[in-house]
Amino acid sequence: MTRAQFLRLAAGAATALLVGRPAGAQTAAESSGMTMLARPIPATREMLPVIGCGTHRGFDVARDTDEYRRLPGVLQALFAAGGSVIDSSPMYGRAETVTGELLAAGGTRNKAFVATKVWTRGRAEGIRQMQASMRLLQVERLDLMQVHNLVDWRTQLATLRDWKAAGRVRYHGITHYTAGAYDELEAVMRAERFDFLQINYSLDEREAERRILPLAAERGMAVLINRPFGGGGLLRRLRDRPLPAWAAEIDATSWAQVLLKFVLSHPAATCAIPGTGRPEHMADNARAGSGMIPDSAFWKRHLTSIEL
Repeated sequence: MTRAQFLRLAAGAATALLVGRPAGAQTAAESSGMTMLARPIPATREMLPVIGCGTHRGFDVARDTDEYRRLPGVLQALFAAGGSVIDSSPMYGRAETVTGELLAAGGTRNKAFVATKVWTRGRAEGIRQMQASMRLLQVERLDLMQVHNLVDWRTQLATLRDWKAAGRVRYHGITHYTAGAYDELEAVMRAERFDFLQINYSLDEREAERRILPLAAERGMAVLINRPFGGGGLLRRLRDRPLPAWAAEIDATSWAQVLLKFVLSHPAATCAIPGTGRPEHMADNARAGSGMIPDSAFWKRHLTSIEL
């Protein structure tokens, strides 16, 4: 990061902390009457709500099941709170199909920022897979297409640039979910320009703080945070414990909200995408996107009170 870039980021963070929210954040109420905070996509300055929904597992369900019948309520809870991001992938089984069906049935495609991934090798196979994803999601243009786990990223990025120029995708990005890939990921981020990065980050998986998140800010990439609950294990360990008294200081009423507010505290984070198939969990998660987002000094004071 150059000195000028560092100073711009630091100045933005300092200003945001003075008003109790992270750099670049703006309440949706300020712009569109919603309550959820929103942050800019650096490539365009389009504002993106800070809590979305991942579809891994939760949306990989069969029709005519109780799990499927709950999913319209998940999307209703997301949109009612002011959220928009729905993230999927061909590797998530039926999730793309189910997402497309629900958005079409509910007439809510215009409320959604739909993201999915390409996860294959070769130009022809990549095009085939992306076309299939668009058909399953029932869209003619995707908001975001990401190269999943860096698989054949050079080939797929070339296609995505062509598709973006042709208006078939609005943004392109890359993803990963394990710290073991960070060296390769860093090299790719330095070599090429992407609109988005999707990466794992949570209270018990903080390796991305060291180089990846600062580099994303330096390179002007929006950041989607996957695994904000540490893959689910962290939340399971905490959820039956009483909330610490300090949770009220940050407007958190559940452990899920505490964990989401932690990842949103990083100035490089644009949107967290916890996965769920339950409306009540989506509503709870969404509440983390409003109210106080604490600064790093707050976490330094209080994290020692959480036994992971």
